[in-house]
Amino acid sequence: MARLIELNADVGEGGEDALIIPHVQRVSIACGGHTGDTSSMRATLMLAKKQGILAGAHPSYPDTANFGRAAMEADPDEISRWVFDQTRSLQAVADDLGMSLFHVKPHGALYNQAAYDEETAQGVIEALLKLEGLALVVLAGSPLAALARGAGLTVLEEAFADRRYLQDGRLSPRSQVGAIIDEPEQAVAQARAIALGKPVSTLDQGSVMIKADTLCLHGEGPGAGELARLVSSSLLHK
Repeated sequence: MARLIELNADVGEGGEDALIIPHVQRVSIACGGHTGDTSSMRATLMLAKKQGILAGAHPSYPDTANFGRAAMEADPDEISRWVFDQTRSLQAVADDLGMSLFHVKPHGALYNQAAYDEETAQGVIEALLKLEGLALVVLAGSPLAALARGAGLTVLEEAFADRRYLQDGRLSPRSQVGAIIDEPEQAVAQARAIALGKPVSTLDQGSVMIKADTLCLHGEGPGAGELARLVSSSLLHK
């Protein structure tokens, strides 16, 4: 059976990683910015190694108090240093396990800020250029995708199964009621629609087409393991 689209998850954040990872093809691992330490990085990398899936870094603003979900004032050099240092921390653990990293995906507010703010984007891009050989996972259709490709980076455009969109293709802010898709049936339906190139309903009562290379599930919420199983099963082309 073929898979309609790659499925990835954000892990190493205290969620149901052991239940999620068998159902995805790529994981982004928290590496100390919003959460995560050497112990959690090692445990999550070992789960990825056991399943034979691609592992990458999930760096963020260095802000554990807000779980990396509040934007911070920073210049491109600071952002580049944060992304570089956190990714290298994960790479050091991976090296010890005989593993390679394959991508970098910014987390939370850094992900959203880099998608549309050119200075933030430049900081992320500079870090990737120094890291060498890693793909950058970005919000599908965002200006960051074009900027990163223009800088010579490999880019994976990402959509979300469990987040609502706005008609302009941006993610609905988490502060808005309904921004998170809690019902598994709705997340499955959105995942299928994106994978099949069909429009998805938006929170502002419209619809939008999302073209993506990879589809994300968040791994920190309750029931995330079962949601991963359901979405993964729905993406098999039978």
